[in-house]
Amino acid sequence: MTLTVDVFWSFRSPYSYLATPRMVALEKEWALNFRVRPVYPIAVRLDGFFKSANPQWLPYLVRDVMREAQRHETPFMWPKPDPVVMDFTTGEVAKAQPYIHRLTRLGVAAAERDRGLPFIFEVSTTLYGGRVQNWHEGTHLAEATARAGLDLHELDQAITRDPEHFEAIIKENEAAHKAAGHWGVPTFAFEGEPFFGQDRIDALLWQLRQKGLKRRPH
Repeated sequence: MTLTVDVFWSFRSPYSYLATPRMVALEKEWALNFRVRPVYPIAVRLDGFFKSANPQWLPYLVRDVMREAQRHETPFMWPKPDPVVMDFTTGEVAKAQPYIHRLTRLGVAAAERDRGLPFIFEVSTTLYGGRVQNWHEGTHLAEATARAGLDLHELDQAITRDPEHFEAIIKENEAAHKAAGHWGVPTFAFEGEPFFGQDRIDALLWQLRQKGLKRRPH
């Protein structure tokens, strides 16, 4: 029996990136399926979030992310460009968001083709893993998509044909995220119970084992 866990995940979240290699490893070891449900980051979902955030929040996040990356021996750098277009001095988030809208819709398209986890792993590693700068240029995204077993041109065409379809799924994911009991990413949801953050994966695994999770035969 394979257990399924919903994962509410954002391409702008460094913690989502840090969780993803563990998700890949867990799927290989355990009879487990992570159902990837991309959502927009809080900067896009909540208007004015960064204007009202505690000024200590962002410096702590930067320090903690770097520490967690080192602790897990995961390569890390801040993406260039940032997936969300914003002014960090004022907290103003631009209305036009070419990067995060495209990435999130691509994540939905990949999930529809049952390649959600490979896609977010390859693309987030391209953004955050220190392999490249200017990830939005050249063939970087196409190569990452190909490593996930998909074709970037085909995904982009599907999104262009019916963008409302993908926006509707993102809205459904965001509603399910809220219903699961949390607002941050990554949030893992299993049988109505949320586990927020890459540092709660061990608690998630413990709960899954209480529910009968078994190792995959080798």
